[in-house]
Amino acid sequence: MTSASSSPLPHSLLERLQPSPRMPVLFLGHGSPMNAIEDNAWRDSWQALGRELLAKGMRPQLILCISAHWLTESDWTLTGMARPRTIHDFGGFPQELFAQQYPAPGAPAVAKALAAELHAPADGSTLRLDEHWGLDHGSWSVLKPMFPEADIPVIQLSMPYALAPRRHFELGRQLRALRERGVLIVGSGNVVHNLRAIRRDLESSHQAYDWAQQFDAEVQQRWDGGNLADLANFLDWGPQARLSHPTHDHYLPLLYAAGAVHEDEAPRVFNHGFQYGSLSMRSAAWGMSG
Repeated sequence: MTSASSSPLPHSLLERLQPSPRMPVLFLGHGSPMNAIEDNAWRDSWQALGRELLAKGMRPQLILCISAHWLTESDWTLTGMARPRTIHDFGGFPQELFAQQYPAPGAPAVAKALAAELHAPADGSTLRLDEHWGLDHGSWSVLKPMFPEADIPVIQLSMPYALAPRRHFELGRQLRALRERGVLIVGSGNVVHNLRAIRRDLESSHQAYDWAQQFDAEVQQRWDGGNLADLANFLDWGPQARLSHPTHDHYLPLLYAAGAVHEDEAPRVFNHGFQYGSLSMRSAAWGMSG
């Protein structure tokens, strides 16, 4: 297998974004890293989604991925390298998972332009560029099934964890304009994510804790009602929110995706089920008919 570090650079890296028909925006529940290689319904749906996008002529110029697994302190950061490395940021899994590579190119010129174009809400500061991070498993575990050729440039955007949830949603509002320039925005996290409460004896995707099912349903209600801005107020919804997210790193990618949705777009929901009783795999695509 060719590694990202030894693969040749593509003949032409993406230099600038071109106007395009509006691209969709996705929120994908990624769950266990093993979903990247196991033959299951979650992975099947990612593969089908990628095939559908290409069949409908929705091939992205660029994928901008916001993953639960890249947290920064107080500044937003974009990956700015030509060849982002594949990061195996987990432990205790089979060697087959560690052998996975996703050698998609980066887009340094576009990353630099976006870092200057996007401004952090409220204080007006610009974003930073990073040359070291790469693609963590929140990104490659879903992108590899969707686009296995790894020939579409990918940039990751970090999440400053110390900021209020509303700030993440507000930056998502800025990302919305990129959809008219060939950018597929992908938020990768989980609507419910509590690793402390995992029960591996729960084999059915319909089995989950009551609090997990309640919070999952409350998110779906806001999707259905188009009340996406209220997703940023999740910490005020009750104890089920804290149980569903002892830390909210896996919820924040949803706020970027929700911020990038236009008011007239309804969600197409899929993968509505759970892993191990406390990981919601609920996912949605906005801007896709059917």
